[in-house]
Amino acid sequence: FSPVPVMPLIELIRGAETSDETEAEVRVIAEELGKQLIVSRDRPGFIVNRILMPFLGEAMRAYEEELGTAEDIDTGARVGLNHPMGPLELADFIGLDVCLYVMEVLHEGLDSPHFAPPEVLRRLVLEGHLGQKTGRGFYSYPRS
Repeated sequence: FSPVPVMPLIELIRGAETSDETEAEVRVIAEELGKQLIVSRDRPGFIVNRILMPFLGEAMRAYEEELGTAEDIDTGARVGLNHPMGPLELADFIGLDVCLYVMEVLHEGLDSPHFAPPEVLRRLVLEGHLGQKTGRGFYSYPRS
């Protein structure tokens, strides 16, 4: 989770070969770092991205359908859902190329239309608008 020094979560992926001892060691390290550990089975998207990407995708579809402006969609999530960032702002922060890749992995790996990347996301990435790192995504960011 990014940025690593700030985010308090560690997601341990428990694969078929992961021992109880390894998990216990990671728990100790996480605690020493002041991080909260969650454990996921080795499945596409794990826990956090499996929850996050459909949320971001629905916000993008709402934007695509002109249900509201980017600002209104994000304000709805920040104020109405008590999220620290709106979903479109968060997607820009993560990187729209990264969001597209993760959604494609989930869509293919889980064989579900629920995870299909929205067309607006594909278009922005194709145009080179990847969010904060390129100065433009759902929002424009001044370049220093």
